Amino acid sequence: MPFGFHRRDSAANTKATPDGASAPPARSTGAGRDARTRTGVPFDGLTEDWRIVGFMELDGRLLDILNRREAIPIGDVTWSTLDAVADLQPAPGLQKVDPYDLIVVLAGDRTLPPLNDAERAALRVHKVAYDVTLELPPYRVSGTVFLHPGSEPERLMDRGSDLFFPVVNAVALVGDIPLGDPETDVVLVNRSYLRGVEQVDRFVVAAARERRPIRPAD
Repeated sequence: MPFGFHRRDSAANTKATPDGASAPPARSTGAGRDARTRTGVPFDGLTEDWRIVGFMELDGRLLDILNRREAIPIGDVTWSTLDAVADLQPAPGLQKVDPYDLIVVLAGDRTLPPLNDAERAALRVHKVAYDVTLELPPYRVSGTVFLHPGSEPERLMDRGSDLFFPVVNAVALVGDIPLGDPETDVVLVNRSYLRGVEQVDRFVVAAARERRPIRPAD
């Protein structure tokens, strides 16, 4: 399996390109079937070393699909290294992705059926909003999580029934570089990679969302 996937089943952690060879010189031009004609779920995932963009060939909510913990067929795949996250190139040899290998997944409006304001409010009933910064080396995620009363943000590091949990109004960064589409505001986080949780002031999250590096006060 490319990208050193299935690391949880193997002691080896080798890095490889999708076909076990050097990356193809052609760059993705956005050609191919229009995203609006696809029946699959748009996918933009980050592993320890790679960004992978394509379509999950399954229907349903992206979060639910990831939490099945089963290998997911994907198509129309492009990829890049973290050193050139915007330079996506075709990866036709990559046909499946293992949720365990994904550290974060960037989710946009097309990954979920649209909700009206009343439905959004109903999902958050009896939950408390916390603005947090999450450390998932080599990534950092800033945004808002909704937890049941009495649950502190640090409890996100506990093992849970769900492998992934959502962070809203969020941005994922590697160093000070924001990742993904600027319109994407939901980040799905793999709790098994979570190494630190810090509750922060709202301005920290707002600054991250505005794609500005956060600098200490003078």
